[in-house]
Amino acid sequence: MEAIARARFQRYGARKVVQILDEIRGKSVLEAEQILPMIPRACGAMVGKAVRSAAANLTIKAMRAGKTLAPAKVYIKSCWAGLGPMGSMRRVRPAPMGRAMTFKRKVCHLTVVVSDERGDGQGPGGGIYGE
Repeated sequence: MEAIARARFQRYGARKVVQILDEIRGKSVLEAEQILPMIPRACGAMVGKAVRSAAANLTIKAMRAGKTLAPAKVYIKSCWAGLGPMGSMRRVRPAPMGRAMTFKRKVCHLTVVVSDERGDGQGPGGGIYGE
């Protein structure tokens, strides 16, 4: 049985989120919750929330099916982060001779898939574009 959690339009660069996802992919949710606070990235809290949400979704799914699910038996099957739209978050910064240079704020979409059977940690993921 699988469950999905998505965190969309998050104000982090997809490359930095993927670095965290590479560390937790294929591990149990309990292991991931122990690893995430140790990683020195600001987006670790957002990834932790998505992992906990996916685990809660799987627990609810299991209860509806009449199964009991041990928290230690929930594994991160796959996870990936993709680029979000940067067009809506354009900002300007001052440039020489009174000009304004535009730059875009990076936004990413995060997807976490958890399962009650241990996977190999492969599947979508491993890259910014979910390759």
